Amino acid sequence: MTSDNPSGRAPSLKNVAYGQLKQLILEGGVEPGTVLSVRQLADQLKMSKTPVQAALERMEAEDLVTFAPQQGVLVRHVSIEDIANHFEIRTALESFIVERLAGGLTDEQTLRLKANLTAQHELAQSGDVLGCVKNDTDFHLLLCEFHGNQEFAKVMHRLRDRVFQVVFRIVKQFPNRITETYEEHHEIATAIFDGNGELAAQQLVVHLQNGLKQFIPA
Repeated sequence: MTSDNPSGRAPSLKNVAYGQLKQLILEGGVEPGTVLSVRQLADQLKMSKTPVQAALERMEAEDLVTFAPQQGVLVRHVSIEDIANHFEIRTALESFIVERLAGGLTDEQTLRLKANLTAQHELAQSGDVLGCVKNDTDFHLLLCEFHGNQEFAKVMHRLRDRVFQVVFRIVKQFPNRITETYEEHHEIATAIFDGNGELAAQQLVVHLQNGLKQFIPA
């Protein structure tokens, strides 16, 4: 996940709470369906309830939690329908992006994408699940950044946490997916470098379909 504090200034307590609680949820520290207590979370984070409450309200707007009357704060379950919808959006958007990028990357963009692939390979070899998932998310965000359409970038950044959450869930259940993902990313990037937009789009669709199959077998 990327930083939510790009300015470099000391983050406020509500931002600290937001970062720590979101990390806890996205990285599987609490299971979907878990009921959280604001008071207990505040004790755990060693701060008052006010910044914790503000952090949870922000996370509710991002569909990560739901305030449940008479219960507390419920960690939102990502349903199969949610996942299918998520992949449908990404397939339509990202296949268009990679087709348009093919053969048009600058030298600097090419170096950044190759560096990402090198890191992916090293992380896959070492079995670093968390690192692989973060790098996977970065790979797709890089492609969107290179395209340059700010509206596309907004959509992808809104999906960023869901991308991370879904991919992390896949890799935890199917560890071999780490290596497969690297190989699929390499094929997509190679088609882009070679200027073959149609192949890049096809490889991107196959890549996302392979991820979706972990939840919805063909």
